[in-house]
Amino acid sequence: MHCLNVFLHLQTSKQNYLKHIFYTEIIKSHAFPEPEKQQLWEIINDELQDILKKYSLDFSKEQMKIFNDPIHGHIALHPLLVKITDTPQFQRLRHIKQLGGTYLVYPGASHNRFEHSLGVAYLAGCLVKILHDNQPELKITRQDFLCVQIAGLCHDLGHGPFSHVFDGLFIPKAKKIKQIRGLPDDIPEKWKHEQMSVLMFDDIVKSLKTENENVLKEHGLDDKDVTFIKELIEGAKDSVAEWTYEGRAEDKSFLYEIVANKQNGIDVDKWDYFARDCHHLGIRNSFDHHRLLKFARVCKINGRNHICFRDKEADNVYDMFRTRYTLHRQAYQHKICNIIEEMFAEALVLADRDLHEGKPEDMLKISEAIKTAEEYSKLTDEIFEQILSSNADNLKKSRNILEKIVWRKLPKFVGEARLTEKNKSKEDLTETWKAAVQKYKPTDPTVSLNAEELPVYVVDLDHGMKDKNPIESIYFYSKRNNNQASTIKYYQLSSFLPKKFNEELVRVYYRRTDDQTVEDKMEEKKKVEEAEKCFQIWCTEHFGLP
Repeated sequence: MHCLNVFLHLQTSKQNYLKHIFYTEIIKSHAFPEPEKQQLWEIINDELQDILKKYSLDFSKEQMKIFNDPIHGHIALHPLLVKITDTPQFQRLRHIKQLGGTYLVYPGASHNRFEHSLGVAYLAGCLVKILHDNQPELKITRQDFLCVQIAGLCHDLGHGPFSHVFDGLFIPKAKKIKQIRGLPDDIPEKWKHEQMSVLMFDDIVKSLKTENENVLKEHGLDDKDVTFIKELIEGAKDSVAEWTYEGRAEDKSFLYEIVANKQNGIDVDKWDYFARDCHHLGIRNSFDHHRLLKFARVCKINGRNHICFRDKEADNVYDMFRTRYTLHRQAYQHKICNIIEEMFAEALVLADRDLHEGKPEDMLKISEAIKTAEEYSKLTDEIFEQILSSNADNLKKSRNILEKIVWRKLPKFVGEARLTEKNKSKEDLTETWKAAVQKYKPTDPTVSLNAEELPVYVVDLDHGMKDKNPIESIYFYSKRNNNQASTIKYYQLSSFLPKKFNEELVRVYYRRTDDQTVEDKMEEKKKVEEAEKCFQIWCTEHFGLP
């Protein structure tokens, strides 16, 4: 084992001479006959070359393919990753907007899941390589490196049309309708895109093996590595007392924190989309992932290996969580972005039963496409144009909603307030709002308000861990002792950090009902103005707002 550790440190071309001395001294130290010395030399040389190949992350430049990325510059990807990107399942990501309906508010946010996935694969490789170079005792192999990169590449394969609109809005709405109508409900509880990413990855492996049965073996991977990649995509659950994962042993637990970190939320997925989204949205990114990469280190915490960071990087880590909040506040949960995505989800629900009417009987509904990777791979943002360009009568309601989005005939924003009471449900808020609307007496006698035209929406904003301070879940090491880590002390943090790390916003919009005649702009303006006054009274009475 001592020889292995020495050898792992001898990895640069300048140290070839030292390796030669290392081999020679082993043979000289034993009195073997000359023929046996030569044989022993060959055995040792072959074994050490195998070790070098196993633990070296230096790949032939001729093998790698270069991508020019606007965020990370020129990035090199292994040929196996390139094979994956060249499959229809991965190319599908070119047709799924990274930020869903946000693109319809921020014109620059036209980037797709495709380029984000390339970026995550690249950053995953960067983090693994830094840990490998700085801590050879971790025994990170090139198989580990490839698996983590592939997981980063494939983690978003399961996203549906307009990204989180599908799994965050449409699927829950479809499930609720099935329950209300007493229809067979086979949609899994809390279905997430990661589940489909795993199925899609299985599909990719199957298709690659159809062309070449030994495609994984040629790159040193096997079925256990495939299991490992799928575990990385889903992420290891936090606070697991007993190690139950099959892809890697417990000593490699830190690898499960690189792509989808469910321990504290610090992973390369966020690092890429923070940088990428800020770039395309025109929002300043104060978080420096390049610097944090340099100070990443694995330490043993409560008997298990975790990725930790230098204590002086605490403020930089907080900037990461603050960037997340800023992106949600200014873009992802923007008042117009939200209502557009709600409208699109509503249009999908209305088209769920009717989009494939007249098609083969075995063609699944939109919400049922999650059953198989084959059907799901047909779903992209193009469904928007598919519905919009249809002349079918049964898609008229769905088409009308999308036409309103195109013509920017959107619900009018009435007001927004921060909730001061915890655990206030949307149902309770809706009831008190309806009562406020009925009680309100308009200052303009020609205007009457209808609560059905003034829906309530609740928006959750946090720093990544609900109401908890995310810094408290992160371990830091010091310059003097880089093998032990602990949580940061309160007095070591800036006094300017917030005391509260989440908030709920209640929003009200004015939406004309479908059977309502088209109003002129003046009449609509009057209704919105009266609704704003009613909203202010409601806020004062229920949230203590001035």
